[in-house]
Amino acid sequence: MVDVVVRNNMKIVGEGKQVIILAHGFGCDQSMWQYITPNLAKQYRLVLFDYVGSGQSDLNAYTSERYSSLNGYKQDLLEIMEAAQLRDVIFIGHSISSMIGMLAAIERPEWFKKMIMIGPSPCYLNDEHGYYGGFERSDIMELLEMMEMNFSGWASFMAPMAMNNLDQPQFAQQLEQSFASTNPIIARQFAEVTFFSDYRASLVKCTTPTLIMQCAEDSVVPIEVGHYLHQHISNSELYLMEAKGHYPHISHPMETLATITQYLEAE
Repeated sequence: MVDVVVRNNMKIVGEGKQVIILAHGFGCDQSMWQYITPNLAKQYRLVLFDYVGSGQSDLNAYTSERYSSLNGYKQDLLEIMEAAQLRDVIFIGHSISSMIGMLAAIERPEWFKKMIMIGPSPCYLNDEHGYYGGFERSDIMELLEMMEMNFSGWASFMAPMAMNNLDQPQFAQQLEQSFASTNPIIARQFAEVTFFSDYRASLVKCTTPTLIMQCAEDSVVPIEVGHYLHQHISNSELYLMEAKGHYPHISHPMETLATITQYLEAE
């Protein structure tokens, strides 16, 4: 019997009845929610965790076979929910976690009440049929090669570009430290799984009410992707944020909190 609490470093905070699961993105861990959790914990019961290979998770649980696609991460999420008997939850996922949460909600729709996607993308690659994901395949291959050749150099290059808040360099430094602290081999595989994933065909299967939070000037997820998701997830709302970059819960926590709260309180 796998102890998912230990495997995924699961923690529960807050006194509210309604459960919110917070799922971090690539290269991060649950500490990335620190700027919004104190406020949310006043009203909700928050479930925090680290994906295997991230943060304080059990690295011994990592296998390249299980995590060769998002399905391994989706299974981890469902096992966390099963272990803690979490039902009727609100799921908040950042970046690729939005798709992991969506896949879990498609498999167990009765377990999910609402979903909030922060900077989501179902496909990061442009294609010849007119879809604009923001990256060419050659761009991703260059990033993966950089991760292999000079991992710390990749972290110092990627963090400020993704954060996109030059007036607040401390946030880019925090993100760089998070990137650099991950296992290079695991991080590279997660990056490959993330950037070469394509879940556009799954969007129509998502029936959970969903809020799509699209940031301004996001170098990872262009605004076209936000509109694409809104068009293809039937029960969705699209909110265009003033926050720039790919990490609004870090760089603009007040706007992020206000957006989340407004959506959850609107019945």
